Amino acid sequence: GMGTVEVVIILAVLVGIALIFREAITDFIQKIIDGTLNDETILERLRIS
Repeated sequence: GMGTVEVVIILAVLVGIALIFREAITDFIQKIIDGTLNDETILERLRIS
């Protein structure tokens, strides 16, 4: 029915947006991961507590 068509359209739009912004999203996530893993002060705080 129409519900299925709407879901498919929404999924197609989301996938399109994800592909367009994929590089920006992956860079953003990579910066967060690098910042978390490479920041020694955070690791020291975790060891202290």
